[in-house]
Amino acid sequence: MLHVVATPIGNLGDLTPRALEALRTADLIACEDTRRTWALLTAHNLPRPEMISYRQGNEARAGDRLVAAVQAGRSVVLCSDGGYPGISDPGYRLIRRAAQEGLPFDVLPGASAVDVALLLSGLPTSSYTFKGFPPRRPGVLRRFFEEERELPHTLVVFESPFRVGATLRAAHEVLGDREAAVCLELTKQHERVSRGYLSVLAGQFAGQPVKGEATLVIAGANPKFARVEDGETDEAEDFRCEA
Repeated sequence: MLHVVATPIGNLGDLTPRALEALRTADLIACEDTRRTWALLTAHNLPRPEMISYRQGNEARAGDRLVAAVQAGRSVVLCSDGGYPGISDPGYRLIRRAAQEGLPFDVLPGASAVDVALLLSGLPTSSYTFKGFPPRRPGVLRRFFEEERELPHTLVVFESPFRVGATLRAAHEVLGDREAAVCLELTKQHERVSRGYLSVLAGQFAGQPVKGEATLVIAGANPKFARVEDGETDEAEDFRCEA
């Protein structure tokens, strides 16, 4: 059996009982960084089974080994450094292959930066779009947001700590001045959520690298969550929550 296991995105206490049991009884664990997963196992006093790295660049080769292990009747756990494997992390190819070849697999739910950030943003949750990491090149980044300009869904994206300001600026230029939220260090001790209009947030994070990866949440095309820019300088709300 292949177990696709969601692991904590920050707070190690968010590992679920089912995930704990799967890790405890695994014959083989495939993960992005064996050191990170070893730290997780150690924190929960779990035994260390055979472990291999499953990351971008070796998915095909490692996938052959994992498929062979499942076919041999071994219990295989696939996890990432945090959150769900396959969601902006390696895992999709193996899951797709398991589905196509009829291999037994299940998904053990757990922490997700997408859901946590969406709820912390205070923006509509009835309909949303998650688009992973935006492209880096300015022209492609603008087109990325242009695809969302007329859509009503709340938009959720991940971003590197060095590009938060640039991405917010591009979103503001293309989408107009909508409500948004920048979520940092989710579930960790210094969790921080900055809420406000894109114009204010873009200025707040301009040229300022942040600690850890960020999750950005932007309102959809709804006048209720946008304003006509007239030179006002509303302050972005800034909240810090301790996990």
